[in-house]
Amino acid sequence: MKEVLLIKLGEVVLKGLNRRGFEDVLLKNIRMSLKKVGNFSVSISQSTIYVLPVDDKSDIDNAVEKISKIFGIAAFSRACAAQKNMDDIKLKAQEYLKDKLEFAKTFKVESKRADKRFPMKSPEISAEIGGHILEKFPNIKVDVHNPDVTIMVEIRESGAYISADVFAGAGGLPVGTADKAMVLISGGIDSPVAAWMMAKRGVQLKAIHFASPPYTSPRAEQKVHELLERVSLYSGSIELITVPFTEIQENIKNKCPEEFFTIIMRRIMMQIAQRIALDYNCKALITGESLGQVASQTMHAIACTQEPLTMPVFRPLIGMDKDEIVSISRKINTFEISIQPYEDCCTVFTPKHPKTKPILKYVKQAESTVDFKPLIDECIKNIKVLNI
Repeated sequence: MKEVLLIKLGEVVLKGLNRRGFEDVLLKNIRMSLKKVGNFSVSISQSTIYVLPVDDKSDIDNAVEKISKIFGIAAFSRACAAQKNMDDIKLKAQEYLKDKLEFAKTFKVESKRADKRFPMKSPEISAEIGGHILEKFPNIKVDVHNPDVTIMVEIRESGAYISADVFAGAGGLPVGTADKAMVLISGGIDSPVAAWMMAKRGVQLKAIHFASPPYTSPRAEQKVHELLERVSLYSGSIELITVPFTEIQENIKNKCPEEFFTIIMRRIMMQIAQRIALDYNCKALITGESLGQVASQTMHAIACTQEPLTMPVFRPLIGMDKDEIVSISRKINTFEISIQPYEDCCTVFTPKHPKTKPILKYVKQAESTVDFKPLIDECIKNIKVLNI
């Protein structure tokens, strides 16, 4: 029996004259994602995307898993294709849904006649199929309010389709429709969630990670790789730039006032990230900052760290509390990796009493005790690049 996937669009349908461009990106993303699980035909008609296996090697179960993680999809269903005549539709509904209907107590039929040339109207289609199901499955009754099984029948130009399960899609916008941005990725809980949230808004991700060996271990870097692998299931491939940051951190520790360690470190990180982001044609930076979560994320501190920048900084977690962030990290399967005990450079040389309301003038005075420009140049010269 020929099984297909029917995909419903999300926000894309609201894009007016730009809609076609969004649809083209979504179709490309679907085709790329399905390459590893077989040969599939992907097409769009009447606001529905059709995914059809081309041969027996195409794995529909794995395709479902892939489709569930593609941004831009509101919902999707597994369906059986039938000819556009009632005899074949009734037969296919009976056969395709047999396992569900034999163990259900109640059902209803919903029909959608997108092809208006079909001779029967939607209520008539539902009534005839419902009568057939009652005849073939004496154990089941109709319940239009709270059925165990809802049979969906769609009459479209390309054929008739029968389904019973509708799965929620990942929502958002197709990745690649909102240009590129660079996420500052640590090994913590927050930054992978921030990356995922911006990918959901159509952003193509690049990532930058600061490593400070020997204070941070190779296992901490591997942790970041694993986090980005989880995010990439939704976002597509991510180019990771790792910056050697040890010398800069040691200079901050040895020459700057302790209470400003973290603020100065973050200011330098942001400047390095911006320079590399511009080299990679990114239009913004992304951070996992949440207002007031730690001393470096107060309004005063954020203002100080952003001051050297000219490009926008997206902070999708800014108004979220930790429980909300953790909830998303569990949803995207990054939480268990994030809590592994391998510390990143943000925990190196942490001051005992950091300034929570730093004043920019004094921060810049403290920062001026070190000539950071040649150190920054050296960092950028020695970056490592890896495709995740």
